[in-house]
Amino acid sequence: MRFQRLGIVLLGLMGSLIGMLASPLPSIKSQEVQPEAEAVCPTPVLSRLKRHRIAAGETVDSIARQYNLIPATLLGMNPILQRQPVAIGQEILIPPYNGIQVEVPPGRQWQEVAKAYQARPDVVFEINGCQTQPTVLFLPGVNWSPKGPPIPALFVLSGYPLPQPTTIQMGYGWQLNPVLGRVVFHSGLDLIATVGTPVLSVGAGKIAFAGEREGYGKLVVVNHGSGKQTRFAHLDNIGVKVGQSVNLGDVLGTVGTTGQPDSKVSHLHFEIRYNSDLGWIAEDPNPYFKVRR
Repeated sequence: MRFQRLGIVLLGLMGSLIGMLASPLPSIKSQEVQPEAEAVCPTPVLSRLKRHRIAAGETVDSIARQYNLIPATLLGMNPILQRQPVAIGQEILIPPYNGIQVEVPPGRQWQEVAKAYQARPDVVFEINGCQTQPTVLFLPGVNWSPKGPPIPALFVLSGYPLPQPTTIQMGYGWQLNPVLGRVVFHSGLDLIATVGTPVLSVGAGKIAFAGEREGYGKLVVVNHGSGKQTRFAHLDNIGVKVGQSVNLGDVLGTVGTTGQPDSKVSHLHFEIRYNSDLGWIAEDPNPYFKVRR
């Protein structure tokens, strides 16, 4: 009888154990993992802006020192501060770090924006809250300037100057000129192409120059928005006129060997320049081409 009762107890325990094993594991609720997610991905910087009400006697410099920032950061985040004098009682936004706020252009990825501004993607990703498709980014360490934030060519220009990507025969910067036999500063990129290949506008703009220029040979210059300019040199013929408006992909002329090319291999000399107080300054096209190609 005692053994019979023991058997019944054991059968009951086995049944309970089988039932536990057959039952699905309890689900982990989202709120249980949320604190860990917040620790890994902090709140986006642009959601953590402080508000500061300007008091009598305060200046942009004094406010910047108060928050351990540089004045350029405050000027970029608060365009009203660019007017003089600073309005007493005006509220301004204070970011936790130095940097600028940039919109992500339609059809672009935030990684392209970070790369164009030479900002570390991992840092940009984290301080913007690990968003996969943000429309606005805060880029740390990028300084605002009176002419506005530095605008990469990527945001203004979107095309390639030839029908197909090609080899770069000579890069931007200090390069050995094979014709002169010495190191010179090369203000653009030499893109290998056969004579007669169509040369295309890389964005909408207006023709600022179309003609002969010493060294450049037959040259077309296009002024674009946001203070950007492109130059196409050593052309065989020119198909546009000064003052003419052009769109992305319009034919400007054809590849040639006019002027004083830096090599005997036929190529298009292509430049990107930006407008400054010193005139049109040559800009490194490599970041633009790395994204485009």
